[in-house]
Amino acid sequence: MAKVAGDSANPDVSLLRGVNGLSGHAPRGVDRAVEWAGGYGLVALALVLVVLCWWRVARRAEDAPAAVAGVLWSALAAGIALLLDLPIRALVQRPRPYLDHDGLHVLVHEGGYSFVSVRSAVIAAVAVGLFTVSRRFGAVALLAALAEGFCDIYVGTHYPTDVIGGFALGTATALLLTAPAVALLTALTTRLARGRASALVRSPRTVPAAGRIGPREVRHSATDKDLAA
Repeated sequence: MAKVAGDSANPDVSLLRGVNGLSGHAPRGVDRAVEWAGGYGLVALALVLVVLCWWRVARRAEDAPAAVAGVLWSALAAGIALLLDLPIRALVQRPRPYLDHDGLHVLVHEGGYSFVSVRSAVIAAVAVGLFTVSRRFGAVALLAALAEGFCDIYVGTHYPTDVIGGFALGTATALLLTAPAVALLTALTTRLARGRASALVRSPRTVPAAGRIGPREVRHSATDKDLAA
């Protein structure tokens, strides 16, 4: 009884029980959908958003190299957040919630420590990185990060503070290193745009073909010939 009373007094545990308790009343199909979304689906969605955003910004006429650099940084920031999660888990060593609290509806058993939620950190880093390039793609990625946090709690593998910690880690990683990282990546993408790999940085539709003369140049050429005659 004392333990139950202590859990109810802890907002982290009470919120965990409230969200996780939904799984005890949901249809099995809903549980399976949340398991899949939290385990693979939302991370895959974040990667798809990175690719789609790259495809979109590469068609910009003027700032394509800089925009592509921002998209690349969103993916790299996610990777850095993933690596930073490892020493944080080893330092905090917080057990999974189902190891310390009875009565949870555990849908997924994961090894390792609980703090922080690595998937929440990864998707949050992608969301922040994409938001600096495209608010539309960044907003969708942000919704995916929030959904990932809900799934982590729903299946019983993370506390709410694990998710908040993941959001903080991903956001800090993406924001604090944005300026130097994007500057370096822009130099790289600008160089690529001038070489054979220009299609990765800039759409062929935005790059004038060598030797190609547009309508305005044609008109000027014809006028010069008339004056010469």
